[in-house]
Amino acid sequence: MLKVPAHQVAGHQAIDGRLGPLVDDSGRFYKPLQSDERGANEVAFYTSFSSNKKIPDHIRRFFPVFHGTQLVQASDGSGMCPHLVLQDLVSSHINPSIMDIKIGPRTWPPRASEDYIAKCLKKDRESTSTELGFRISGFQIYRSKESGYWKPDKGYIRSFSAEDVRVILRKFVSSNASADSDSDPDCAFASTVYGGSNGILAQLLELKAWFEDQTIFHFYTCSVLMIFEKELALKGRSSGAEVKLVDFAHVVEGRGVIDHNFLGGLCSFIKFVSEILTGPVESPKSCLQDSERN
Repeated sequence: MLKVPAHQVAGHQAIDGRLGPLVDDSGRFYKPLQSDERGANEVAFYTSFSSNKKIPDHIRRFFPVFHGTQLVQASDGSGMCPHLVLQDLVSSHINPSIMDIKIGPRTWPPRASEDYIAKCLKKDRESTSTELGFRISGFQIYRSKESGYWKPDKGYIRSFSAEDVRVILRKFVSSNASADSDSDPDCAFASTVYGGSNGILAQLLELKAWFEDQTIFHFYTCSVLMIFEKELALKGRSSGAEVKLVDFAHVVEGRGVIDHNFLGGLCSFIKFVSEILTGPVESPKSCLQDSERN
């Protein structure tokens, strides 16, 4: 039985008769293949990535497991449509806090149409992508059984400034997270979620080390997902903090060149997370110098 994902925080959603992803009860995520070249590109990426022996096992864990493609009933009632079948990244979580961060100051791939470039450039400039090299695309923060989730809409998130991003990254790991702009985030879970040998920061640094060397792919419009369980952290157990990469419709061949666009954005994001744990660091703009060379 396919159903609408309960914990999707960004992207097209299968609500109100619209086409969007579905999930089943066996831990699989069904993403509709886009009818233009983006659908074919994403299938090609997953097929190539899955079979490429140059990808280290410790890097594969950051990507959803690929189970091929399948015809399933589309969420918009249009009939049987091809879907990517992927690992449902939150199926093992009960009440996950999730954040989707789109990485890279440039979000359009080479050879994109002028109209598409203009559309992306407008979004990049109106958000923090151009300034910081990344932007928050969506999030949900679990508060309590009584209060449920804080899950703001796209309009609220789209207007974020650099300072708003800093605050939200602090609220993400706070016990008192709310939409109240006057509340001071306590960062109660920062050390257990962002910090530690298995925390978010350590995982991001592991990814960064790979991106400093890999020249196989260039990841345009790709997102980093951060996931953790607040209730586990409250009980003094591992928060289950995870980093995952998603959205590969605009991945292109690296052709022996380092992906400075993604690396620069990832570096900037790492500095923002590090700042919460260790205090202010150098301006993230310096981290984007690599991306400007691309």
